[in-house]
Amino acid sequence: MKKAKETAEAVPATAPIKITIGGREREFDVDNPVLPDWIVDNKLTAGGYPYDKKMKDEDYEEELEGLQIELVKAQAWLQATGKRVMALFEGRDAAGKGGTIFVLRQYMNPRTARNVALPKPTSTETGQWYYQRYVDHFPTSGEFVTFDRSWYNRAGVEPVMGFCTPEQQEKFLDETPHFERMICNEGIHFFKFWLNIGRETQLERFHDRRWSPLKNWKFSPMDIAGVSKWDEYTKARDKMIKRTHKEFSPWIVVRANDKRRARLAVIQRILLSLPYDSRDLDAVGKPDKKIIGEGPAFLKD
Repeated sequence: MKKAKETAEAVPATAPIKITIGGREREFDVDNPVLPDWIVDNKLTAGGYPYDKKMKDEDYEEELEGLQIELVKAQAWLQATGKRVMALFEGRDAAGKGGTIFVLRQYMNPRTARNVALPKPTSTETGQWYYQRYVDHFPTSGEFVTFDRSWYNRAGVEPVMGFCTPEQQEKFLDETPHFERMICNEGIHFFKFWLNIGRETQLERFHDRRWSPLKNWKFSPMDIAGVSKWDEYTKARDKMIKRTHKEFSPWIVVRANDKRRARLAVIQRILLSLPYDSRDLDAVGKPDKKIIGEGPAFLKD
């Protein structure tokens, strides 16, 4: 009880918000330590998620270890050949981007496996070509680089929260496929992952952050500000994926209500796309087509 009290004092209070889910108005109070039943009952199956139980710990750990061994092999191949990998991770707040990137890189050599999570642009960066600050972090020979959010801020967070103009958003959607074609033509193995979660799933994860003494630093006013803008984010996401999903740089959509299945699906996709030496296809396994797919047709809320 003491820890919960300390956590409550550490995080600024927010007012309850009213939201409509499935045609029914609900009230969500993240400052109430008790999670409502309507969230508890739907946190996994929200948005039409195809499983009603999380993957078992023992199955997840066994599969993950095999995949991480393959990632170490893939990294050795990158260093031997000078090939480059770049993977973008996008999704709503609390979609599981950071955790997925963590297990992806967990046993890779950090000298040539970097993660990029940029803060808001400085005044100097604001005056640059929009993509410039991201290009500065692109992989060099033999590197594996992940982006925890990317230039796609201009297609989602920025227009929804009023940080860019509609004209800037449109220009971005027009120019980005040309920009990404250059990335692919350069020979970089390029991946774009959208981690898709249901609404009750997001609310449960926000609540968990709010009341965890270990994770409350992740909780911000921006999280709550975005809760009431679910539909706006959905429209921005759909527009973004429709306009920038291309054969040479497809959007890989991962249903991520169960973080374990999502993480395995992401790693599998990367490993199956890289022709590294001594690849063990039995260890990599086959994709779960209920969890991972491509483009607008695979999206569900």
